[in-house]
Amino acid sequence: MDSSFVISLPSLVFVCFMVGLAGFVDAAAGGGGTISLPAYMFAGMPAHFAYGCNKFSGSCGTTLSVIRFWKNKALDLKAALIAATGSFIGSAIASKIVLMLDDQILKTMLIFVIPCAALLISFKHDFGENNLSLSLTKRRAAVLACLIGFLIGGYDGLFGPGTGTFAIIAFSVLMKYDLKTASGNAKILNLASNYASLITFATAGTIYYEVAVPAAVCGVIGNYFGSGIALKKGAKFIRPMLVGVLFLLLGKMAYDILAR
Repeated sequence: MDSSFVISLPSLVFVCFMVGLAGFVDAAAGGGGTISLPAYMFAGMPAHFAYGCNKFSGSCGTTLSVIRFWKNKALDLKAALIAATGSFIGSAIASKIVLMLDDQILKTMLIFVIPCAALLISFKHDFGENNLSLSLTKRRAAVLACLIGFLIGGYDGLFGPGTGTFAIIAFSVLMKYDLKTASGNAKILNLASNYASLITFATAGTIYYEVAVPAAVCGVIGNYFGSGIALKKGAKFIRPMLVGVLFLLLGKMAYDILAR
């Protein structure tokens, strides 16, 4: 554990506010890490610790979202659990790779997040409106769910930002779920990858709990309100949120390139 990092009260308040905002966005459309992870780094936290704290606060908030979507039956539990299993394995492998990488490499890797799916969502106006998942055979659905889980879980363990967003898009495009159900499925997938990564970072001692715990409380509050609106509004709310998150990813990528 690196004990040299000290955070000021204004910086802590900033981080907590941003993690709360990230929780709201993440509950509806995923991609909360595009807000929370840079916030941790902006506070001067070393990259490995920023990843660890981000996984801690993200796991707490996503747990609440999963409970709300499950209670409202806004997910396909079987497909979500298959995806979660693949996600846990992929994220655990990728998280161990992260711990072996140089601090600067982690920051540089974030530049290569490519939110090209915004074009699909923007121009396909019926995207995610209807649930056509039953048109898939059980075998095909299981294979796709496992593949989505492993690949996106690996992405989450290695990069992080945009994971939930890409999971929602994958469930909608590949498995033909409506956006509300896809969002619920993505929450369970994301929760599994978050816990796999969290275990790795916690074991390695790369979490500042004095920062991560209050930030997690704010993240849970944000997730509560975000998931509530997503459940009530459905695709009409989630689709524009998805586009917004993807353009946020694009903006962050441009900023990182220009800041080098």
